[in-house]
Amino acid sequence: MKTTRRQFIKKSGAALASTALLSQMPLNMLASGLAEEKLSFGFQVWTIRKDLLADFPGTLKKMAAMGYSEVEMCSPLGYSMAGFKSLNEMSGTEMRKIVEDAGLKCTSSHFTDAELRDSLDNRIEWAQEMGMKQMVCSMFRVPREATMDDWKKAAQELNVMGEKTKAAGLQMAYHNHHFEFQKIDNELIYPVLMEEFDPELVKMQFQVAVVNIGYLAADYFRKYPGRFISAHLTDYAADNKTEVPVGQGIVDWEDLFEAAKTGGVQNYFVEMNPESYDETAKFLMKI
Repeated sequence: MKTTRRQFIKKSGAALASTALLSQMPLNMLASGLAEEKLSFGFQVWTIRKDLLADFPGTLKKMAAMGYSEVEMCSPLGYSMAGFKSLNEMSGTEMRKIVEDAGLKCTSSHFTDAELRDSLDNRIEWAQEMGMKQMVCSMFRVPREATMDDWKKAAQELNVMGEKTKAAGLQMAYHNHHFEFQKIDNELIYPVLMEEFDPELVKMQFQVAVVNIGYLAADYFRKYPGRFISAHLTDYAADNKTEVPVGQGIVDWEDLFEAAKTGGVQNYFVEMNPESYDETAKFLMKI
């Protein structure tokens, strides 16, 4: 079929326009449709705190060498009684430089309920110095025999704190443990918290470890679209009692990461026995 001069010019013009449009698109948009954007994985410092506190820069570099690209801290102020007091002697800016010199970035940190109540302005300032985007309440300080109203009150108070962090450009989040999957008067605590939290002010950080009592992260990511911001990764052997490196246990990781897109998860932090970090990294780097 012959192509006239006018048709040639028209087709060429369209091709040039398409090329110009593509050149203005972000690289990740260009890559979508060709390949999935590679996930980034980090680690929570709690389980490696002994090594971290003995050699802060060296331990961070060791973790980066395994392939991890992010670190989630424990706030040195709130966790001072757990051994983090020495880290509280440096400013957020000083700590950030050490983190970044190790080849990592610090997007998130755990904070105690008490320090968020008593020192929120100070912790916001520290988080900003660190270059963080997220502040995570690690657990609620509720009575041992807490009622559901106690849990609701704590959730409502975190909403108020979330208003202040949002104004500062930081997303407040809540980290679950196994006890949020207990029942009070035959009612599960976790769904009640989801009802009480303002979806814009308090996101969730899901602890995958609750798989060992029968609760799957993927189910919750799908049930509550857009309500999550991060997840703590771990895995368990078939007996549901023995922790194993990620990828060697019962968690369906392909399904989890697919569901996490619906849940809104932005960051993944491994939190498990120190000896499992290396094997876990080898598995995650293949994803």
